[in-house]
Amino acid sequence: MALNDHGYFWESQEILEAVWAAAPQGGRERILLRACILIATANLRMHKPHVAVRLFGEALGELEGLSMRNAGSDGFADSFPVAALAGLITAKLEQPQLAPAYWVAFAAAGRT
Repeated sequence: MALNDHGYFWESQEILEAVWAAAPQGGRERILLRACILIATANLRMHKPHVAVRLFGEALGELEGLSMRNAGSDGFADSFPVAALAGLITAKLEQPQLAPAYWVAFAAAGRT
């Protein structure tokens, strides 16, 4: 996530995908990781706003699905600011036009 927040979107996506592949099937962490992968990929594709909008929308759907699932453990997803990240994406999508300057940083949602 720090790679994403420093502008290394491709590298962030690659590492998040490796972690996602190792995460337990059906777990909350896997859903959150998928959303984060989509965000990093959208950031990478900001030069194609229609693609970024679609990817941010998919990430938002994952985050909404995650918020509907019960927290049951002391895992990574349980302490992640999901609502704040969803709000950040929603605000970006409300911009009249996306541009590379509107990329999403995880730290902006309160995650460091």
